[in-house]
Formats: sequence, C-alpha cells, structure tokens
Amino acid sequence: MQILVTGATGFVGRALVLRLLRDGHHVRAWVRSPRRAMDLLGAEVELAAAGDEAALVRALAGCDAVVHLAGESVGVGRWTAARKRELWDSRVKLTETLVRALAAAEPRPRVLVSASAVGYYGDRGEEELEETSRPAADFLGKMCQAWEAAAHGAEAHGVRVCTPRIGLVLGLGGGVLEALLPIFRAGLGGPLGSGEQWFPWIHLHDLVELLTTAVTDARYTGPVLAVAPQQVTNAAFSLALAESLGRKARLRVPRLALRIARGEAAEALVASQRAVPARTLALGFQFQFPTLPAALEDLFGSRDRPHFAPAELAPPDPYLAGRRPPTTVLRQSTVVAAPVAAVFEFFARAENLGVMTPRAAAMTVLTPRPLVVEPGRHIDSTIAIGPVRVRWTTEFELVEPERRFIDVQTRGPFAAWWHEHRFTAREDGGTQIDDTVYYRPPLGPIGRVADGLFVRPRLRELFEFRAQALRLRFGAPKSG
Repeated sequence: MQILVTGATGFVGRALVLRLLRDGHHVRAWVRSPRRAMDLLGAEVELAAAGDEAALVRALAGCDAVVHLAGESVGVGRWTAARKRELWDSRVKLTETLVRALAAAEPRPRVLVSASAVGYYGDRGEEELEETSRPAADFLGKMCQAWEAAAHGAEAHGVRVCTPRIGLVLGLGGGVLEALLPIFRAGLGGPLGSGEQWFPWIHLHDLVELLTTAVTDARYTGPVLAVAPQQVTNAAFSLALAESLGRKARLRVPRLALRIARGEAAEALVASQRAVPARTLALGFQFQFPTLPAALEDLFGSRDRPHFAPAELAPPDPYLAGRRPPTTVLRQSTVVAAPVAAVFEFFARAENLGVMTPRAAAMTVLTPRPLVVEPGRHIDSTIAIGPVRVRWTTEFELVEPERRFIDVQTRGPFAAWWHEHRFTAREDGGTQIDDTVYYRPPLGPIGRVADGLFVRPRLRELFEFRAQALRLRFGAPKSG
C-alpha cells in the first residue's frame, strides 16, 4: 500500500514509519521541513512538503491510506488561551483541512486512521472506561470529541475511519518516559499527586502494531482504545519504573505544586482514566506487552543493553595506533528477524543513520546525498550533546559487504572513536548485529570522570534507541 503519514517526524510517527516499511508499504510523509525530515526519517521515505490545501490534495493523490498523527503536544507549556487555540487548531482544524483535501483527492485514499487520546474521558476516578463510555466536558474532552468528529467527516466521502484513543506511550527517545527517565534515574522520581489515579499506558511497539493493523483490517472503524490491558495506578507505575532502573520512588509531587507549575495543564497529569481496551481485544488484537512488567523488562532489561569495560587490548589498527590509546570499549548485540542482506543494505545507505538516532540528539547530516558506506568516504554531521552542538566527521575505514564495516571519528568530541559493525546470519533466518566501539573520552585528565558521569549515559541512550529502531524496522525474532 501507499500510505501518507502526518506527524511522521514525531515520536510515534518515526516508529510507525519504520513499522510500515517492514511490511513493504510505500510511505509518504507530509512534513513542514523536508530538510529536517530527511535526517529523521532516512532514505526509504518519500517526503511531501506541507503547504496550502492544494499541496495536501496533491500529496494525498494516489495514496491508499492516511495515518494522521500531527498535533501540538498537550504536555508542553501552560494552557494559556493562546496555547489552547494552538492545541485546538493543530488537531481539530488541521483534521478538518485534511478531510476536505481527502474529498478533493483523485483517486482518494480508502482509509483514514486519525489519532485521538484518552483525554477524551477526563478525570473519572475508579470508573472503568471503554470505547462506548461518555466523553468529558473539560477542555481535553471537548477537543478530543471535535477532533474525532472532524475525522469521521471523511466517511461521507466513502473513507473508512478509525480513531484510536491513545494512552501514555512507553518507549525510548520520546513519550512520557522522555521527561520521567532523567528524574527517576537520579533517584528523584515518585508518584504525581496522590498516586491513586489510574495511568493508561501502552508500549510503543504495541501502539504502532495497532495503528498498522487499523490501516489494513477493515473491521477497525470508529474508536478503539490504544492502551494496554493491565490497569495500573500512577503510584504502581512509579514504583515499577523506579525498580526497573534500580532506584527508589520516594518523592511524591504534590498536586498543588503541579498546579502552581503547570496551571490548568496540571489537571491532565493527575486525571484518572481506568481505560479498558474492550473493543480492541474483541477485534482480536494481540498485545505483545500486555503487562507493565513485560513492557519495562523489554525497555530496561538485559536485551539490547550496551556493556562497557576497560579497553585493555584494542585491535591493531592504523587509526588507533596514531592516537592515545582508548580507555573504554562498548559492546552491544541486537538480533532482528530479517536476512543479513536486507539488514546490511539498510546500513549501507548512510542516510539511515539519523533514523537510529534519538530526536533529542538533533543530528543533522551536512554531506550532500546520496551517502554510501564505502571505504574512504567521509560524512560530516552535527549532533547535540546537551545544549551544545558539536561537529562530527566519520570516515569509513573498511567495508566488507554483508559481513562488517568500520567507521572512525576524524573530527568530533572524542579523543578516539573506532566502531566496528559486524553482521552474522542466524539459522532462523535473522541477523545478529554486533557493535564494538573503542573510544577515549574528551577532556583529557578528567576524561575518566566525564566518561562515568556523562559519556556512558549518553552512549547508552543512543545505542538502546538504535536497537529499538532496528527492531521496529526489521522485527524481533519470536522467543522460544
């Protein structure tokens, strides 16, 4: 299928694009900045520049389906009158524009999957909520109602419409964990308000699987709840998250403090929504991570985690021989359910490097495309390290197709950086990707301190996100 995705450069959008590509769909992304989107979405996605309504009609022409994820984040900023207008316009008015463009497109898409949110229900205490439960009368509830109504306007033009009401998404590189992880890893996390409010959540992999299913399965019409079957309170979630990180969850954030800091927006943080995905389950959707322990084990367990050790014996290499010896070696293994030829081809298009980099790193490739992994090729880029942007130049030193390649840093923040990517075919038809990085941190004599306090945590985030992206793109082998 040819599928147009709005909001493709967002947290969920990037993951969904990778999942759609895995099934062989052609993805067209409707984006405000094609230059930035190129870095975030890689070489396999067609980009359509956002513009007026006529440009949207042209982008829709020939597409079989649309997944509409665009919208300003409700979690950013205080809800001033101006901010509420931005939120409303980015959801309701944009969806109305999209539906008008759908009606005008020729041929027009047959399916519209348009995101909604559990904010539809408002603060409902202990009440169990299903797809048929009444909406709230607060700002979020009214906005979600209007948002869904705008999407269902496409039905008058023969388009099947599904409006998944999405909970709090658990994944690396964005979503609710982007704000929580630094706090919880520092041992400062805890429940919000009383902690007794119900916390509707879903693993990122399950969400993109549900969105993909809604595109292809004609039974998915109207609202479906995109939340995991296991219901947990905010206090239970906070405790489980802290334990998965080896920390405590002792510091409760008072509701009054949230109200002072966030104004009306704070009410969304402590709203209780005991959402049960009744219709989603009735349709036969199989959650890969139906329970919170399973989801947190996938995100923070041993699989895909990089391991660090002293670099006691570095490989003989002209690059390393010309520098002060590396101090640390990082190793990571990732297994995906795709043949080695397909996986190596993905890596061989260096434009895909940005796909495997968290959005917060703000990676920008400066070298003109196409970017091919071949010996002697240099790639210039910039990357954000905290508030500072640094230049990074990589040279591909050795390339052995479908087996391995080595890249080295010739300019950048590290005193030395040597990275081997090795690919091994598995008996089950999948591929094991082994990364070995020998590096020496910056800052000279205090580099070892910087390595433990700052460098390793950042590298761990980068490599764990990379593994998540690869599993979305190629799938993970079935256990057992």
